[in-house]
Amino acid sequence: MTTVRLPDADRTFRSHRLGDPRTWDVGPFTSRVAFAAAHVVADPFGGNAPGAPARLDWDATLAYREHLWAHGFGVAEAMDTAQRGVGLDWATALELIRRSASLAASGTGRRLVAGVGTDHDTADPLTAYREQLADVVEAGARPVLMCSRKLAAAARGPEDYLKVYSALLEEVDRPVVLHWLGTAFDPALEGYWGSSDVGEATGHFLDLVRAHAGKVDGVKVSLLDAAHEVGLRRALPEGVRCYTGDDFAYPELVAGDEVGHSDALLGVLDAIAPAASTALRLLDAGDVPRYHEVLEPTAALSRHVFGAPTFHYKTGVVFLAWVCGFQDAFTMVGGMQSARDVVHLGEVLRLADLAGLLPDPELAATRWARLLDVLT
Repeated sequence: MTTVRLPDADRTFRSHRLGDPRTWDVGPFTSRVAFAAAHVVADPFGGNAPGAPARLDWDATLAYREHLWAHGFGVAEAMDTAQRGVGLDWATALELIRRSASLAASGTGRRLVAGVGTDHDTADPLTAYREQLADVVEAGARPVLMCSRKLAAAARGPEDYLKVYSALLEEVDRPVVLHWLGTAFDPALEGYWGSSDVGEATGHFLDLVRAHAGKVDGVKVSLLDAAHEVGLRRALPEGVRCYTGDDFAYPELVAGDEVGHSDALLGVLDAIAPAASTALRLLDAGDVPRYHEVLEPTAALSRHVFGAPTFHYKTGVVFLAWVCGFQDAFTMVGGMQSARDVVHLGEVLRLADLAGLLPDPELAATRWARLLDVLT
């Protein structure tokens, strides 16, 4: 077995012995719909400084989508996990959506949704949404209407949100996913849907969904409040899915209760795909205890990766992809690899090992030792 050194906040080190690699099943699952919000692989020689245009390693980025599809997941493209709004500019995001859509069309059963926002050079939120929506539909992906910082800044009440979203839903020719991202992920979205009171905002949100239920495939809720999500999904019109975005409580929300369950559109699925895929096939078979047995260690990892400040979770996701050998460099667009410290990353490594998510422990140990030498 391979031993690694893990740093503590008091500047001491402790030893941790990595477990043997675990073999996971590969294949589809049927009882839940699950999309992994996929990260992007930055070109380590491409600049990628804060504020600079994103430069991607396209081969590695697209290969990771193949990895997710192979484990049965749909890909949620150009979402916040891909650093949308924190380094991934719209021009690069659109190229990413087009390339992923082309790749999805080359295989069977490859689900793809893609983020539609307002993060390009257009002042009016509705016009910006329309422009991106047209591009995503043309590319062949199902649109996800993401929350808009521009709309949040411009709106004066719930009627402004309902006006913009109603116009989009009336015009679109296919069902979309509505995305409600909480302030833990983006503080600029305070008061979304017209109120800082979550209960009141939920009422406005449900008014929109009920008025346009035929154009809403589902809603993705990322408020990190499991009880609220359960209440919301029970209030949704029949046929509208609730895609959990709760990276803390996803095992119980996806398992569901006597009334129903959540499907999933999660950033953490990028990092835990082999284990999560295996767990969902256990759920297909009705083996709920084993489902939880497999997923609970991943939830411990996820709670750490998505710990406050939650919006820096992407650093842990990319770090895991690097130590697992899915990319050659621990580099992110916007230089965001520096957003988490070495103590945090050491705990990511330990928890990933306990969850059985290191396919090559020796490679993980080698890469970790290199990083530790630089950062300590």
